[in-house]
Amino acid sequence: MPNDPAHTPAQRQALRRLRLIGIAEGISYLVLLGIAMPLKYLAGMPLMVTLTGSVHGALFVGFGLAALHVQYLLRWHWTWLIQAFLASVIPLGTFWLDHVRLRPAMNG
Repeated sequence: MPNDPAHTPAQRQALRRLRLIGIAEGISYLVLLGIAMPLKYLAGMPLMVTLTGSVHGALFVGFGLAALHVQYLLRWHWTWLIQAFLASVIPLGTFWLDHVRLRPAMNG
């Protein structure tokens, strides 16, 4: 479970990586939805969505791979992986996942 205090260095590194990618993915999602999309539709600047969307897409894939790695290393239940995926498609979801699941796992 996520509150296991006996994490190995590899597990801690994987958790840190997931937290970092999750925060970056969450920020890129908010920039895409809150800045790039309005610029595309209100100011006629579609390039912003192309650029931001590409960065966000790469971070989304990275988040998914990092979540799979954490789930494998820490042997967390598969429902955690579904929770991580859902968090990645909901605005602010990765911040929630970090606050509720990942940060406690790092400290616990």
